[in-house]
Formats: sequence, structure tokens, C-alpha cells
Amino acid sequence: MNLQDVPRLNHLNASNFFLLCGPCAIEGEDMALRIAEKVVAITNKLEIPYVFKGSFKKANRSRVDSFTGIGDEKALKILKKVSDTFGIPTVTDIHEISDAYLAAQYVDVLQIPAFLVRQTDLLVAAAETGKVVNLKKGQFMSPEAMKHAVQKIKDSGNEKAWITDRGTMFGYQDMIVDFRGIPTMRQYAPTILDVTHSLQQPNQSSGVTGGRPDMIETIARAGVVNNVDGLFIETHFDPANAKSDGANMLHLDLLEKLLTNLVTIRKTVNGLG
Repeated sequence: MNLQDVPRLNHLNASNFFLLCGPCAIEGEDMALRIAEKVVAITNKLEIPYVFKGSFKKANRSRVDSFTGIGDEKALKILKKVSDTFGIPTVTDIHEISDAYLAAQYVDVLQIPAFLVRQTDLLVAAAETGKVVNLKKGQFMSPEAMKHAVQKIKDSGNEKAWITDRGTMFGYQDMIVDFRGIPTMRQYAPTILDVTHSLQQPNQSSGVTGGRPDMIETIARAGVVNNVDGLFIETHFDPANAKSDGANMLHLDLLEKLLTNLVTIRKTVNGLG
């Protein structure tokens, strides 16, 4: 697909990676607008095409008392306000067929969670909305297997598919990124590296997922060197008190320096020919 197909995606002529970035979950309007404003300023300065990310609900949680959202339509309306306020596209993940039709009324990109990427009915429903469909690679799947997920979108009459690698299970409580998969998946669709989820440490005995945010720049640099089309980074101004995935999110204050370094690396890689 052509990134020109994404409404309000700016800086497409800058030869940069594009960025999906925002909080794990929409916790409220003020926090979403605060994060979006900061990231928009940074990405405009660095000429990075930017899509605001925020989950309107969290269906895959370790415990029944984990935060799942503030209400579906309330959160989706906040995503729409972010889009309208800053003139940027938005992405959110969906979990059920009905979510596809609901979320498509508010956002530009529908994201399929990694653990649901083999669910044919869900993929078809997302494709039939006509929105861009971002397919997260299952932690249990090979890069080559993502060809079939992309084909399901195309067979449903939608050519607008992305793939996002979010790591592969390594034992019970860790993830690894196999960078050999990036050129493989780029044959099928634009490929994004989910930096922060790749650093999750799931299945902790506490029931709260851990993470290694200290390794964010390491993984992100390797992705840029290996020609990923986009990066996915979750960020928050107070990760320690975020309601979801705080353990592996990047502090918002660290984002500009990280992206500045990554843009410098991408310019160098572009010059290699």
C-alpha cells in the first residue's frame, strides 16, 4: 500500500520512518491531548509521519481487576478529538467483529492484536471497513506466516495492510526480536517494529506484566538500521502510574532525544544506497 492512502499523514516526503506513538490505553481526554501535543511537536520538528496510538479498551489483561478502559465510545470520541485537534491520523486495536465497525467510525487505522491475528472473521471485518489494517505478528508465529494474514485482508478487497513485529516468545517470561524477519515481512506489507511491546516480560507471578524500558533505544536503533518502515512506541508522562503497560513504556520526556538519534541513523542508512 501507499502511505499516501492514510488520511492526514504528514511529512511523507522526508524519507523518514513513520511513527505510531501514544499511551497504551486512553485514560482520559486531558492525558491523551497532552501526550499528542508533545509528540506532534516533536514529529513536526523532525519531519516524521505520525499516527497517534491509543487503545479504546484493553481486552487482553492478566487479571480480572486490571484496567480495561473508560468506556468504549467515550474513549473513541477522545481519539477523534485528538485527530481533529492536531490534524493527525489515529490507530486503535480491536478485539471483536463489532469493534471493527464501531472503531472505524472514529479512527483511521484498525489494529489487530498479536494474539488474534489468526482470527479470520476479525481480519475480514476490519478489512471490510476500508480502513488501514495493522496486523501485529503473533508472538507464536514466524515472519513467513504473516503472508497469510496480509492475504486475508487483500482477499477481502482491501489493499491497505501493515505488519507490526512485537517480538517472539522466548521461554515463558521474555520476548526476542529476530531482525531476520523484517526483510521477509516487508515483502508482504509495510513493516513496523513495536519497540516497547517487544521488551515486555509477560506472565509474571504478580499478574502484572514487566518490561525492559532501558533497552528501548537499543531495539529501536536496530530496527532503523534494518530498514523498518515504521516504529511503534508507547509513551506516557508518568509511566509508573499508567493504567496499562507502564513497565515497558518510554517516558514522554525521553522521546525527543530518542527520535532525534533515530532520524540521524535513518539519514545515514538512506545514504548507503
